[in-house]
Amino acid sequence: MRPVRPRSDVPATEVTRPPVAKLLNYVFTSESVSEGHPDKVCDRISDTVVDLFLSRDPYARVACETLATTNFVCIAGEVRGPDSITPELITEATRAAIKDIGYAQDGFHWQNCTIDVRLHAQSAHIAMGVDAAGNKDEGAGDQGIMFGYACRETPVLMPAPLYYSHEILKSLSVARHSGAAPQLGPDAKSQVTLEYRDGKPVRATSVVVSTQHADGLTAADVREIVRPHVLKVLPDGWMCPEDAFYVNPTGLFVIGGPDGDCGLTGRKIIVDTYGGAAPHGGGAFSGKDPTKVDRSAAYAARYLAKNVVAAGLAEKCTIQLSYAIGVSRPLSVYVNTDGTGTVDEGKISKVLQDLVNLSPRGIREHLKLNRAIYARTAAYGHFGREPEADGGFSWERTDLVDTLKSALA
Repeated sequence: MRPVRPRSDVPATEVTRPPVAKLLNYVFTSESVSEGHPDKVCDRISDTVVDLFLSRDPYARVACETLATTNFVCIAGEVRGPDSITPELITEATRAAIKDIGYAQDGFHWQNCTIDVRLHAQSAHIAMGVDAAGNKDEGAGDQGIMFGYACRETPVLMPAPLYYSHEILKSLSVARHSGAAPQLGPDAKSQVTLEYRDGKPVRATSVVVSTQHADGLTAADVREIVRPHVLKVLPDGWMCPEDAFYVNPTGLFVIGGPDGDCGLTGRKIIVDTYGGAAPHGGGAFSGKDPTKVDRSAAYAARYLAKNVVAAGLAEKCTIQLSYAIGVSRPLSVYVNTDGTGTVDEGKISKVLQDLVNLSPRGIREHLKLNRAIYARTAAYGHFGREPEADGGFSWERTDLVDTLKSALA
């Protein structure tokens, strides 16, 4: 069968997407995992290494991967930074991170686990493509596509199933760290399924929470510890039926974290972003300094999408950025408001590019990303968080709203 070729007499800029029937009534599920999940332990350690380097040199380069299993952590990757950051210093920071998460168990103990640091110098060829030189601006650290998304389902402009999944685990974590729920362990997962009517979430059809706990507790005991946290997080009247409220459905969950399951950096990229409600380019965030567009451009795309929605230009917005290694400017800036926009998407794309320099350097400078602000992002999502006084979560600001309204009035 011959491929269908586009008509040559129709300019590409005039081709429009065909109308798509919208699915308005459906159910949708997202999951979250706690800071004690084995993959999140690894994300935290990798981002702790990033922060350590950036605290000594804001322009350090880090690409750090972590593996964790029973009483063993391996940290590997490429770095370029001050010699004062030794393997011993990295080991000390790693132990502090594990202790802060709450692991002092026989099978994974912050003080007793073996930590093997295998970081080495960044490739000179990669550095040559990324570094600014002469008339060449700083290039992207790799090729790839990055997506940002925002919608009006929650006050923080995030998809509701993911938002509530994160909030349930954050509530359990606060109770554990404060001593209010000492029976709980660091490792936990949640999953929330919501019913949508006319495109808007109206109630939970099921809630799943699996949490590590002290030996001796029954499944019924854990269920009643978890229940008030779910009720507190979900809006009034949204709680699922009792037979769809699953707590530790496999039974006991005493052995958890890296002792129960090997962890790796970058395996929870959907948890980190939009819970499956928006596309994902495939690149992980944790362990990477902000010259890596996997991280910085994904933050920029969220920043732009959030400002579009916050400005009232759309009910939802997806933005895609694409880059080539060593090239400074994005190859494409795609805006899709899914039929909810009040302004032409091409105009939105042009104005956003006028307002923000989307080169790796421009993103870093606009969002002030060369800071030690990354360990805190490693659990409960990189998006939908409050901007912090020291520059943490700067990509959650809505400081473009007034300018966007004026430019697109």
